[in-house]
Amino acid sequence: MAGSLNKAMIIGNLTRDPELRKTTGGQSVCSFSIATNRVYTDKAGNKKEEADYHNVVAWARLADVCGQYLTKGKKVYIDGRMQTRDWEGTDGVKKYRMEIVAENMIMLDRGGAPGSTGPRSMEGSDEAPIVADEPSQTPDDEIKLEDIPF
Repeated sequence: MAGSLNKAMIIGNLTRDPELRKTTGGQSVCSFSIATNRVYTDKAGNKKEEADYHNVVAWARLADVCGQYLTKGKKVYIDGRMQTRDWEGTDGVKKYRMEIVAENMIMLDRGGAPGSTGPRSMEGSDEAPIVADEPSQTPDDEIKLEDIPF
């Protein structure tokens, strides 16, 4: 039997400004949320729209870029993998959180116009809107839950 596939690709708008932090080991980690919309027609023929919210985490250089260039409302493309994180809450109950661990990011807004679409041209600019995070971890260098600052 073949292996598995764990791939997530979303285009949506940031629901809040990213939170950029450092682990105790000094590695950058950035967390933010993206809303995606789905439009469909119900059985009665009425047009409906629903939003889904996705938690995203970026690490290393990609985290630094996300923290510097992304802001609430910006349209962005993210691809990465799905991950479920668990921890024990202060009440002693085990909690779970599904998140996308970003591997690539493309800013889709033009200039400073919120809500506009299309890839942002960066010619003549020192900004880099398309970022792929290099694998910064080896199996022995796995991220430990206690290193996550949130």
